[in-house]
Amino acid sequence: MLESLSAFWAEYGTLLLEGTRDTLIMVGLSTVFAYLIGLPLGVLLSITQPHGIWPHKWFNRVLGWIINVGRSLPFIILMMDFTKLIVGTKMGVPGAIVPLVVSAAPFIARMVETSLAEVDAGVVEAAQSMGASRLQIVWKVYLPEAVPSLILGASISIITILGYTAIAGAVGAGGLGDLAIRYGYQRRVPEMMWVTVIFIIVLVQIIQSLFSWLSTKLDKRLR
Repeated sequence: MLESLSAFWAEYGTLLLEGTRDTLIMVGLSTVFAYLIGLPLGVLLSITQPHGIWPHKWFNRVLGWIINVGRSLPFIILMMDFTKLIVGTKMGVPGAIVPLVVSAAPFIARMVETSLAEVDAGVVEAAQSMGASRLQIVWKVYLPEAVPSLILGASISIITILGYTAIAGAVGAGGLGDLAIRYGYQRRVPEMMWVTVIFIIVLVQIIQSLFSWLSTKLDKRLR
């Protein structure tokens, strides 16, 4: 058993490490860019609601509709011609970033909207009574008060993106998903399939545990 594991690692260890690196790069970059888009959209969705601090009924409806359309687009379609049009390629790590961001940003916007909805309305009203501007309320009330929920939402978003990278591997985007398809399925190396699945499970467990711990640590209600 140990000899077979050693032989497997000697043959495929480098590929697995490179695949893990590519997966982490795709997840990391996509998460950053998706939050740069999704976080402001989520804030706008929250504050432009009828009961928000900047109510705009039609703006909220149109923005919500656009975000819903974005969430409805199948990821596999985004991996094809749309990606090639934007970045010039649909293969490898660069080709995966655009569809990952486009798929994740609307999802993140809704997660942020949900997190901000949990903020105590009394705290917001208190800030308004003290003359705080809308921007100040967003930066000093909404976002700080919603940090624990935002962190838990981030863990869900990152794990979702991680799952998308496995799908991206099916069309040659690199990473662990690509190894599972090329070696585990196409070349009939079942050990590669199981090992990549285990690697992804470990990554999910690490992400979830880390963000859950961080959320609990920063939750003022638990102090």
